[in-house]
Amino acid sequence: MRERINTALKLAQDAGDKRRCATLRLVQTAVKDRETAAREHGKDGVDENEVIDILQKMIRQRETSAEEFETGGQLDLAEQERAEQEIIREFLPVQLSDEETRALCEATVKDIDAQGLRDIGRCMSELKSRYSGQMDFVQASCFVKDMLRTDGNGQSKNGAEDAPQS
Repeated sequence: MRERINTALKLAQDAGDKRRCATLRLVQTAVKDRETAAREHGKDGVDENEVIDILQKMIRQRETSAEEFETGGQLDLAEQERAEQEIIREFLPVQLSDEETRALCEATVKDIDAQGLRDIGRCMSELKSRYSGQMDFVQASCFVKDMLRTDGNGQSKNGAEDAPQS
């Protein structure tokens, strides 16, 4: 993946695409910073999954910034943030849809025979090992919690109907 990023940066430089160059340099810097931190803690650097995590975090940061800019009426800056998101997204694996994510969460809960909220960690660990970089794990966690909290029919695991949370 790092090679793809380096190649894309070279192509952007040749094309004179300043926004793309700046964004790809930010990506490279974030990866190098994480590698440096990992080496300081005795690790050999970062693997592909960690690079994917870095990219996903960068996308979330830009989403938050874009929303704040829109709220503040700075639409041009929001548009720049969204353009950077799209550039970064090019290097991530294809993301699963909400429906696909929910179905895979259900299958994983069944596969590992998760019984309650105490099994969220096991479920999420399994999902991350199987689908790293392919799904939004914050969203997946919400799906898994909901599945483990209820039996799928609006009934809580103890038999009472779930009351709306306020």
